[in-house]
Amino acid sequence: MAAASSSAAACFLSPSPPPPPRHHSIKHLACAASRSPSPGPSSSRSLALPSPSASASPSPWPRRLRDLLPDETGRILSSATGSLIVALASAALILGDAGSASAFVVATPRKLQADELATVRLFQENTPSVVYITNLAVRQDAFTLDVLEVPQGSGSGFVWDKSGHIVTNFHVIRGASDLRVTLADQTVYEAQVVGFDQDKDVAVLRIKAPTDKLRPIPVGVSADLLVGQKVFAIGNPFGLDHTLTTGVISGLRREISSAATGRPIQDVIQTDAAINPGNSGGPLLDSSGNLIGVNTAIYSPSGASSGVGFSIPVDTVGGIVDQLIKFGKVTRPILGIKFAPDQSVEQLGLSGVLVLDAPPNGPAGKAGLQSTKRDSYGRLILGDIITSVNGTKVTNGSDLYRILDQCKVGEKVTVEVLRGDQKEKIPVILEPKPDES
Repeated sequence: MAAASSSAAACFLSPSPPPPPRHHSIKHLACAASRSPSPGPSSSRSLALPSPSASASPSPWPRRLRDLLPDETGRILSSATGSLIVALASAALILGDAGSASAFVVATPRKLQADELATVRLFQENTPSVVYITNLAVRQDAFTLDVLEVPQGSGSGFVWDKSGHIVTNFHVIRGASDLRVTLADQTVYEAQVVGFDQDKDVAVLRIKAPTDKLRPIPVGVSADLLVGQKVFAIGNPFGLDHTLTTGVISGLRREISSAATGRPIQDVIQTDAAINPGNSGGPLLDSSGNLIGVNTAIYSPSGASSGVGFSIPVDTVGGIVDQLIKFGKVTRPILGIKFAPDQSVEQLGLSGVLVLDAPPNGPAGKAGLQSTKRDSYGRLILGDIITSVNGTKVTNGSDLYRILDQCKVGEKVTVEVLRGDQKEKIPVILEPKPDES
């Protein structure tokens, strides 16, 4: 350091050599600027400035400039050099060392794109409508015989109206002895089951919460959806509350089976938005923040999201919820039969729905449909095979359910069956589905 200081002092204070060529003087100026004196140990955070008395006398460096250059040019360059030295000294006083210089870095505000701002706004506006549902079941301790309530699952749901009705999936609340609903502000309420529809995997709960804490979700329309349309899913995957995932509509009019009854659910929305365990019952929204579906299932061998999720369309959900709120149940018409699996009928080389059982007190039994039975020798005698209803062809059980979903309780339908080698048309009056416990 002493060598460096002496070198710097030599650069500034050494006697003036004979005037070098003009281009050499500029290089010498650069050397002087780059080899400024290094501060000693006692002055690591300060830079000594010349006292007023010292500044009154002309310094050797400007005198050399005046010697090297013409009067006017030397005076201008000398003034500029002095300003440069003062500026460097001021910067050293402000910044100190390199470690403290980072404190002066000011981060610019984050700028979001228009689509990002729209997504953030959608999440903030709809999050208060999404709830977290905990399914509690009664368990008895094997040693103490104490009865305890333990969580057996969780899911999502959303506020339907200001009366405290909450819509979710049936499989979220299935087998629960007690249900608890957590709102966005983390307040917890006991929930009562209003009604459910196992066939469509829809359930309605009710909580007694102040109306100012209930924000119903805006309901949209699912009839005019298009493949490629952007969608958003809000839910509680793996218990992580209020998680947003985005994607597009990958397909429309899909068909899945109800987890409870195996009955097909038609016109299901397929999306690649990540839907994981815990997302069930949560809303699927369009880019305007309107409800277009209820997330219900995923197709995944591992049980985690694999880019194929399914949502029940809001047009289907709306009608079911209205019935559940008014009547506590869904009055869906039935034929009152039990039929064979589709694979069994295919193995027989037939097409249609094979009637295994038609109870005498059911609609089909009253109309005279015949069940499958065995004769006195144990041989199997096939029952009626339903081939069409009201002129619409029936090839499997899904076709039959699809037709019945379009019918009403008390409606008379014409069922065409294959009995032996003969085809017969039998009128049947549809009856409501028995109450489910």
